[in-house]
Amino acid sequence: MRNHRKHTVLAAAAIAALSLGLTACGGGDAAAGAKDAGSASSAPSTTGGAGNGSAGGGTADQTAAQSGSGSTGGSAGGSTSGSTAGGSTGSGSGSKSGSTAGSTGSTGSTGGSSAKAPACAYGDIKVTAAKADEVPTEHIVLTATNTSGRSCTLLEYPLIAFGPIQTAKDVPSVAKSKPGTPIVLKAGAPAYANVRIALGGVHEDNKVVNEFNVNLFAAEGPAEGSIVVKAPAGGLAVDEAAAKTGYWTYELRNGADEF
Repeated sequence: MRNHRKHTVLAAAAIAALSLGLTACGGGDAAAGAKDAGSASSAPSTTGGAGNGSAGGGTADQTAAQSGSGSTGGSAGGSTSGSTAGGSTGSGSGSKSGSTAGSTGSTGSTGGSSAKAPACAYGDIKVTAAKADEVPTEHIVLTATNTSGRSCTLLEYPLIAFGPIQTAKDVPSVAKSKPGTPIVLKAGAPAYANVRIALGGVHEDNKVVNEFNVNLFAAEGPAEGSIVVKAPAGGLAVDEAAAKTGYWTYELRNGADEF
């Protein structure tokens, strides 16, 4: 009985020891399992890292998006600057230059109208005569005043006839008195011509003239119509053989208009 009990106790002890060994082995497996479980749980963490990588990919996407925005901005900027430079501004500059060119043309035409004022006709001009301050009278001064109300060009010199136009001797001009530029008279403006009528003293060829005719030049020669000019008080003693006329000028000039 004692021996059986002893054997029973030993067997129980052996079973207990075996159980403990198995438990220890099982604990190792559990630890290994736990480690594997930890590894498995760290795998999602790695996956989470991949997720972070995804987040990093998201950052790359955002970068691409930003880069895309940059492209959009670039294209918008390109479009804006393109439309500004090549479009609005370009067309604006074109308009401006067109308008400027139009303006410049207009100014040219204005200058042209001033420089190319039509020739003064006999109805545009009033001519008066005055004796020069000398005794005896050898010269008279003709004053031509523009009464047309617009600018006109007084061409060449006065065509003077001391007597009937059809039979009067042409009075020659003096070349040195010719001005360098055409005489353009604004409305109301005067021009002058010095005229020699005699050599002084009494001469048998002198004739007394109370009025005479002055004709003007047109672009292609003498203009039609003539202006009747009254002689100064007492009339003029004219020697047609000695008569000469100066060109129309803005004012009489010493030397050039003396003859």
